[in-house]
Amino acid sequence: MTHFSEAERPIGLQLFGSEPDLLAAAAQKAEGLGVDLIDLNLGCPAPRIVHSGEGGALLRQPEHCSKIFEAVVQAVACPVTIKLRLGWDEKQVNAGEIARRAEDAGIGAVTVHGRTVAQGFSGKADWGAIGRVKEAVRIPVFGNGDVTSAGDAAALLERCGCDGVMIGRAALGNPWIFRQIRSQLEGNKPEPPPSLQERLAVYRRHLELSISYRGEGGALREMRRQAARYLRGFPGAAGARNRIMGAGSAERLFKVIGELSNCDIIERGGE
Repeated sequence: MTHFSEAERPIGLQLFGSEPDLLAAAAQKAEGLGVDLIDLNLGCPAPRIVHSGEGGALLRQPEHCSKIFEAVVQAVACPVTIKLRLGWDEKQVNAGEIARRAEDAGIGAVTVHGRTVAQGFSGKADWGAIGRVKEAVRIPVFGNGDVTSAGDAAALLERCGCDGVMIGRAALGNPWIFRQIRSQLEGNKPEPPPSLQERLAVYRRHLELSISYRGEGGALREMRRQAARYLRGFPGAAGARNRIMGAGSAERLFKVIGELSNCDIIERGGE
């Protein structure tokens, strides 16, 4: 999970854990790999993480968070950032306090997901609460949650006054979102959505890279899952996904991609 190429820089490696000394040692190893920054996970709502007292569970222990921040910051020379949620639940919203503790410990920036740990990914992200965290600290704050388009990114920045936006799930199958956001923030006309052919061309390249990294078997498993994301929003997408899921080899999948690229039936629309 620590593999990266030089083309991906700047590289941030996120660590999760709950023991200050262990996290400090892990941060030193990560820095030794040549990463550009270390990010600490205080937001993951996954049960297996939370039940171990890690990820979002740390928000219930503000003083312990300070010990973690101090240990990791002192252990490395590269910048250290954190990502957190608004709090454990609606009765324990303390992202502002955690952000201030992070700032006091020398943390360089904070990313705030606008939901509590208890919410998981349900409900709606509270951008107003992200803005209150921004007001609580002087270090950069990045907003996260329910940003699925360039318009969303612009709206979040205006609402929260944040220094930037972090994109998560919306980038899966849609790497164009970063280009679209940048273009809008620079004042350009909204970019048209990518055509089916452009999506399939990138999907094909993704498959090629995945094969070179994972091997054919691993790549097929991964890219079958990715198909639904790349084809989202096109009539006939369900049938196309079924054809992709039925491809038993990379050779067959490449053939299916080629056939779909020349298809006149699947067009952008409202499925």
